[in-house]
Amino acid sequence: MTAAIRVEALKLTRSPVGVIATLAIVLGMIALLGGITLGVASGNPELIAQAGPAAALDWNGLLAGAAQITAVVGILGFGIVLAWMFGREFTDGTIAGLFGLPITRGRIALAKLVVYAVWVTLVSGALTLSVLVLGLLVGHGPPAAETWAALGRLCMLAMLSAGIAVPVAWIATLTRSLLAAVGSTIALVAMAQVGALAGAGGWLPLAAPALWAMSDGTDVTTIQLALTGILALAFAAFTCLAWKRLQLDR
Repeated sequence: MTAAIRVEALKLTRSPVGVIATLAIVLGMIALLGGITLGVASGNPELIAQAGPAAALDWNGLLAGAAQITAVVGILGFGIVLAWMFGREFTDGTIAGLFGLPITRGRIALAKLVVYAVWVTLVSGALTLSVLVLGLLVGHGPPAAETWAALGRLCMLAMLSAGIAVPVAWIATLTRSLLAAVGSTIALVAMAQVGALAGAGGWLPLAAPALWAMSDGTDVTTIQLALTGILALAFAAFTCLAWKRLQLDR
């Protein structure tokens, strides 16, 4: 199992997909937040109206904007990487070679998910740190206790967004298609946004983390938030089971 994790880690770290996704998520966040901050500071009325709570030139505004961006970019970025990790084996034809390895396909799938979880944790930490640095650079001052709490929620939001993307691995396995997996990532983003607008609130696992982070943890209960974790674990199990039952004649 350790060898499988090491191999999957090498695949991700040496692939341009992993590197580009990491930079896109972290630097993309800084670019978007920096653009919003500059636009609001210049008095752009259209941007101020569209930004909503993120239009405030303080820690609250910065973190509100970060939560809004993470809720969308997180699912999209993490989902695309997960789609590549599982879908590429079918697209590149390397899946056949995995049948000759002295390890079950289920354990290989688990190794992929373990590597994914570690990568997500690192990226989430880097994302949160980058927002902290940006806030200090634009002059918001030392973070207060509530600011540190909001930064913690932002980091957790990023990791929960990665959990929301886990069904992508299952879809990539069932369809044996990288494109189908990428398409399902976009669908998850759309479903999360539509569900939030429709008023599903905390009972929709796809939307609960964003609502939790943007409401300072008041609009979503612990049970509702836990549903997102259960969703991720369930689809992780489905994915490992699907890989365990893989056959070459399909």
